[in-house]
Amino acid sequence: MDCNQRLTRRGQGGTRGLLHLWKGYSCSVTPEKLLLSRPVLQAALGTRHGVLLVEGGQVYSFGEMPWKKALPGNPVEPVLEAELSSQRVVFVAAGSFHNGAVTEDGVVHMWGENASGQCGMAGAGPVPDPRPVELAERDGGPPQPVWVLELACGEQHTLALSGQREVWAWGSGCQLGLLTSVFPVWRPQKVEHLAGRHVLQVACGAFHSLALVQCLPPEAARRPPQDKCGQCNQLLYTMTDKEDHVIISDSHYCPLGVELADAKQGATVPEPPDSGQLSAPPPTAPAEDPQSMEEAPKQAEEDVEEEEVGDGKAGEELQGPAEDAPGGELHAAPPTESRHAPASRSSPYPDEQAVQAYLKRLSDHALAEHAGKSQRKGDPAPPDLTSMPQPTTTVGSALNSLVVSCASAVGERVASTYEALSLKKVMGYYYPSGVPGGGGPGSGEGAKETREERMRMEESMQGKKSSSLGDIREGEAEGLSRRLSLPGLLSQVSPRLLRKMGRSRVPAMALTPAAIPESEQHLPSLHTEVWSWGRGKEGQLGHGDILPRLQPLCIKSLGSKEVVQVAAGAHHSLALTAQSQVYSWGCNTSGQLGHMDSPSTVPRLTKMSEGIRVWDVAAGQQHTVLLADGDCFQPILYYSGRQVREGTPGSPQAESGGYTQQPVLLPFCMNLGYVSSVFAGGQSCLALADQNVMGFIASLHELAAAERKFYCRLSNVKGQILRPLLSLAASLGSASTPLFQALAAHFSRLCHLTGRHATSLTAFLRCSCNRDVRGLAMLEHAAVFLDAYKEYCSSVGNFLVMGGFQALLKPSAFGKGLEALQRLAESGEESSPPNDLLVTLFYMPMRHLHEYGRLLLKLATCFEVSSLEYQKLQDGCSKYEALALHLKRKRKEAEYTCHFWKSFPGKMTDSLRKPTRRLVCESSNKALTLQNAGRFSVNWFILFNDALVHAQFSTHHVFPLATLWVEPISEENSNLYGLKVTSPEETFTLLSSSPMEKAKWLRAINQAVDQALGGAAAEVGVLGSSTVQRPEPPISRTASYTFYKDSRLKEAIYEGRWLAGKPHGRGLLKWPDDRTYTGTFKNGLEDGFGDYVVPNKNLNKNDQYQGHWKEGRMHGFGVYRYATGEVYEGSFQDHMRHGHGMLRSGKLNSSSPSVFIGQWVQDKKTGYGVFDDITRGEKFMGMWQDDQRQGNGLVVTQFGLYYEGTFASNKMSGTGTLLSEDDTTFQGEFSEDWTLNGKGTLTMPNGDYFEGTFNGEWGTGLKVTGTYYKPNLYDGDKDKSRLGSMAVRPEEKWCAVFEECWTRLGCDAPGRGENSKAWENIAVALTTSRRQHKDSPELLSRSHNKTLESLEFIPQHVGPLTLVKYNSVQRYLIKACDTPLHPLGRLIETLVAVYRMTYVGVGANRRLLQQAVGEIKSYLSRIFQLVRFLFPDLPEEGAVIPGPASESPEKRVLSSPNEAPQLESPQPGRVVSSSALLLPVLLPRLYPPLFTLYALEKEREEDVYWECVLRLNKQPDLALLAFLGVQRERFQPKDACFASAVETLQQISTTFTPSDKLQVIQQTFEEITQEVLALLKEDFLWSMDDLFPVFLYVVLRARIRNLGSEVSLIEDLMDPCVQHGEHGIMFTTLKACYYQIQHEKIT
Repeated sequence: MDCNQRLTRRGQGGTRGLLHLWKGYSCSVTPEKLLLSRPVLQAALGTRHGVLLVEGGQVYSFGEMPWKKALPGNPVEPVLEAELSSQRVVFVAAGSFHNGAVTEDGVVHMWGENASGQCGMAGAGPVPDPRPVELAERDGGPPQPVWVLELACGEQHTLALSGQREVWAWGSGCQLGLLTSVFPVWRPQKVEHLAGRHVLQVACGAFHSLALVQCLPPEAARRPPQDKCGQCNQLLYTMTDKEDHVIISDSHYCPLGVELADAKQGATVPEPPDSGQLSAPPPTAPAEDPQSMEEAPKQAEEDVEEEEVGDGKAGEELQGPAEDAPGGELHAAPPTESRHAPASRSSPYPDEQAVQAYLKRLSDHALAEHAGKSQRKGDPAPPDLTSMPQPTTTVGSALNSLVVSCASAVGERVASTYEALSLKKVMGYYYPSGVPGGGGPGSGEGAKETREERMRMEESMQGKKSSSLGDIREGEAEGLSRRLSLPGLLSQVSPRLLRKMGRSRVPAMALTPAAIPESEQHLPSLHTEVWSWGRGKEGQLGHGDILPRLQPLCIKSLGSKEVVQVAAGAHHSLALTAQSQVYSWGCNTSGQLGHMDSPSTVPRLTKMSEGIRVWDVAAGQQHTVLLADGDCFQPILYYSGRQVREGTPGSPQAESGGYTQQPVLLPFCMNLGYVSSVFAGGQSCLALADQNVMGFIASLHELAAAERKFYCRLSNVKGQILRPLLSLAASLGSASTPLFQALAAHFSRLCHLTGRHATSLTAFLRCSCNRDVRGLAMLEHAAVFLDAYKEYCSSVGNFLVMGGFQALLKPSAFGKGLEALQRLAESGEESSPPNDLLVTLFYMPMRHLHEYGRLLLKLATCFEVSSLEYQKLQDGCSKYEALALHLKRKRKEAEYTCHFWKSFPGKMTDSLRKPTRRLVCESSNKALTLQNAGRFSVNWFILFNDALVHAQFSTHHVFPLATLWVEPISEENSNLYGLKVTSPEETFTLLSSSPMEKAKWLRAINQAVDQALGGAAAEVGVLGSSTVQRPEPPISRTASYTFYKDSRLKEAIYEGRWLAGKPHGRGLLKWPDDRTYTGTFKNGLEDGFGDYVVPNKNLNKNDQYQGHWKEGRMHGFGVYRYATGEVYEGSFQDHMRHGHGMLRSGKLNSSSPSVFIGQWVQDKKTGYGVFDDITRGEKFMGMWQDDQRQGNGLVVTQFGLYYEGTFASNKMSGTGTLLSEDDTTFQGEFSEDWTLNGKGTLTMPNGDYFEGTFNGEWGTGLKVTGTYYKPNLYDGDKDKSRLGSMAVRPEEKWCAVFEECWTRLGCDAPGRGENSKAWENIAVALTTSRRQHKDSPELLSRSHNKTLESLEFIPQHVGPLTLVKYNSVQRYLIKACDTPLHPLGRLIETLVAVYRMTYVGVGANRRLLQQAVGEIKSYLSRIFQLVRFLFPDLPEEGAVIPGPASESPEKRVLSSPNEAPQLESPQPGRVVSSSALLLPVLLPRLYPPLFTLYALEKEREEDVYWECVLRLNKQPDLALLAFLGVQRERFQPKDACFASAVETLQQISTTFTPSDKLQVIQQTFEEITQEVLALLKEDFLWSMDDLFPVFLYVVLRARIRNLGSEVSLIEDLMDPCVQHGEHGIMFTTLKACYYQIQHEKIT
């Protein structure tokens, strides 16, 4: 619900939207009140009529309406526009004789006079009632309707502003801005010249148009421009090369837009009949006379012809002005200048007149010289007449060069100002008497006078402009610096100018914030431009001439004026700025411009009394109405222009002399209530007012007025104080200059924000339809305002602390600015030193926060306490008040600190004084001393907001507060009032003189530490939130510190967590030599997981360790990547590789790639390990000592060689066995790698052997001394079972891996430790891992997370182990082995890695099969030992766990395939075995390398078997059954024989463990039995004679490729207790089938 409605209910009705109408300005004028049933929201006035928009969206018209034939005469009461009653209208506009309205859905309705197409209807007749006008975007596709926000109407044209912020136009005349010469334009068209720009507002005069446009963002404005103007073909940029510099100018504008000649072809370009002469008053026939309207087209044609003739004259006259040069009007200028000289005494530059005279001589000389040249060359280009001093022609360039060359002597400001002044003379001189449309048909003499008069006006304006420090805007300085830029021509530039350009130019710092931050997009922009187009006969376009413009052109002189509203009268224009100033230009016959500098073709300030701030403007035919703030906050009205006196009723006549010289106050304005907006049109004025209900309206006006006043004051400070001071900032020194620039930037941002907020509040007042205070920017976006004030206050404090204000005023450089300083600081005391005045002035914005608080509270009292508005306003008030108090405290701190530095010894000041450092307290009064200090020592303690400083005679030490811990010492024993202070590298005790002093210092230090830690958060706590000051800061905290004492950490920087003076928790440590450690700390040392990087200077790369630490040393598992490319992954102890680990050397394609995996002791390979030398294609598996092979071991090569034996000093040395690929074997003595030396036996593959002495390297030729034997046929095979006897026994392998697992469980040695402690360690490991992974959840899947959760619960087993408990243990083990975060899972993962490392690649050698099987069996027994330690109730291997009595053995034998295999035993139960418990977990992971070894070992056998299978499978089923001896009558089915049994047996290849494979065999037997039973339909008991042939048939048809390997694997790893049961018999049957098939003979 709207605030206004809520307030209306509390007060009396009929108090909003009251309308008052009047004409003229005399004392006798009393406004007439227009009475309507509803409040008026908006009004618009035409020449003799008006349109009103009331609440509810209805529209009323009043006055003379000739287009409404049905109305009798002139209605007395406003008439409802019934056609719009069904629509909700949101905006209305009125032209001279037509009207427009916009509905809430963005549709335009027009009615009234339509002779020039201004209503957008085809057919010239008047439109009596509102009709919709179609605006559609037609870009190739179907027309898209355009949403319209607002309208503006002129005499013969209409403009619409769309939701896309583009302008659409229709009607007649060049004021449309369209690229057409055919009028009228019936259908609305887009003004393409403004497309892509953000238009904020449009306004229409009788025959000209204005648009307020938001400036393009900097990056859009920097796009590369085109070179030439599209219309007049002149260069847009000119560069003129002079003796020692280059002049670049970009000031081109097209004087015509589109060629005026086009206007003749079917065009009428209407000019108002009353705009004939510039100086004479207009003809008496008023423009609205119907007869004169009919004559307009004829008059227009004449005008066009006149302009062409004028152009011709221009061409002629330009040929010969040279002879006039010395005498003409240039010598008439000095009196004007001298007349205005006294006005310029506030300027800070002393010898202005000398400069002026010098420039005058220069310009006269240059002009005379150049005029002669141009006469010879013929250079008729018309010069620029804009108010910006940037010429395009070479006429200006000569003068430019001279002015610029002397600029360094007199300062940029004066130079640019006088440069503009002198150029104006040149332009005035060159501009011919026949200015197009300028003097009409008058004589050349009269025109010349007019020109001189105008020239004088322009100069006087420039003279005034240069006189005030505040009014020198950025524009001129920018213009000069633009001309001084030197692209591409540096070779021709003098060194002197280059030096000048290279100098640091502090004043060039922009004081206007460039881009609007994202957070402030809700406020209106102040970066605006005014664009104008249409007829310019009266100068109403503001371009400095009286030419028409067919396309929109930017008025450059308003570029930096922050225009927020434009208004257009019939022939004059107004621009209202954010600083509440009004610029006016155009026709001034009745004084409607608010000054008597007539006529004006460039915008000039309207003369208002001191302290009057205008915030709404309206322009009529020959008058202007201004709504302003005065001394009180009730708005007042000013009027300037034609006085209207009533003559005969209905025909007002203007008497001579009835006009104003400057705006006059309307005496009746205080009786109207609170006026929110004004409107003007024809000769009438309208004011829309509200009555003050419950003080709400008054409070709103007071808030807006206060903000406007504040912005004007800030702008004055910026222009008159800040800008001159910036030019002195360079002399402050390197420390203070950036601080002052930061202060200026923050002031500028605050000023800009205030200006935008003031504009926003003004718009809020004008918009009477919705005044919901909850939407006020200062409430909705309070953070933006609070931040701006905080940043600004901080920058002032920083500058003050560094003594900046004193330094700024040292050279009495401020000159005459002192009076401005006193005035702006509002200091009553005349004797206040400038330093104090400056400080007061720069702290002045803080006082405005109290004003915010007061006004918000005042607004809040207008609402019920329970309402949302009250809550929001109250909340906002408390925020601003809290900030005001906070900043007041900050100011006191800064002043206290500044005072302290004045008294502090100078040497230390330089090193200790910092901008952000503030003094808290100090012990110069001996209130604090150091315990055990020397008798004559001086100890001075100073507490700042960021450090505690201990100062002595000439030295001092700084203790940062973030790493300072202080605690009181108990007074019981010592009777001393002491404080113990702890810093990272020192601890000392401070003694105070009394308990009170002790408490004061303790509280001060603790609060300072707390704030230093809290940073911004601590400050936010001050701003109205409920954070309570803690009694003492946290003992654990995050901070940064640089060590200075500690030998290990000297000059290292630590950032991270601390606990009581020591790094503790996560942190980053960086040494000066670029070593870094990132990870956890404990008691000041690296402890836990961390990342350590050490630069290797020689290789220019880094060594990096990622892993665990203990007490500052690498300890535990980690990965070390060496700069050489080596990578070690494994255990560390005391910074050394110790325990199990893997070292990879080099990449696969590098010079010597190798991998070692095994045991390390104190950085050396010691114990069992596997070394894969990839270059030589050899793999060693055996014992090491001190990085050398020592003891038993074996080597396999990629060529199939196999060696096992003893090694010494890294060589094969001693007894060994060597086998080659073809089974040639040597057993004997070795001295080097592959070198035989001594006794031995060499056995050939066929069994023949040598015995004797051998010498030489294997493969190159051997020397043999010995006996050759050919064995007897009946001798048994030589015992080959000894292979592997000299290799390392399986239980001696990988001991370090198992030891590490025991250590993780908290045991010193296998089996020695407490079970409860082991479970605790497991829980801690899992929880820690989960916490680590919480930071990066992507590393853990959801199921993995659930697994970890379930593993964190320790399984409880009390009493004997039952089958149920056994199953739960098995389930737990499966889960534990599935996650590497569990110690058992980690163990399994490591074992799988080492197993694969050993038996993959070169290690896939068939001779290693027995060792691979033995290694698995050793894993099982050792893991089983661990499991029994964790579950002590688990019985030994082979013990039986009793099962439920109800389960019979028969049922268990035919169990389902999904269950674990049940073991047959005399009583129900289960045999405990390591293989049954652990193989399902282990074997699937080791299966690929293991099965590869089986396949290699059985390769020859399986080739024979497979050949037989393929051969026998060629036979059909019955033939094969018959061949295998199956009894036909009993076991031969009719259809597919035993298909399901064949399919089942094929699954043996898809299972891993022997028990699963046996289960498949059992199911196959069951399938065969089922099929036979179904066939025989009777009970049947198998005999082996019957069963074997059938099973053999199934095996053949199953076609299992590696059946030999499957059989061997089952045989080797089968649970021993199964061998003699039913499963054992079934397995034996399968094995028999395999051998039978190999030896099957087909007859």
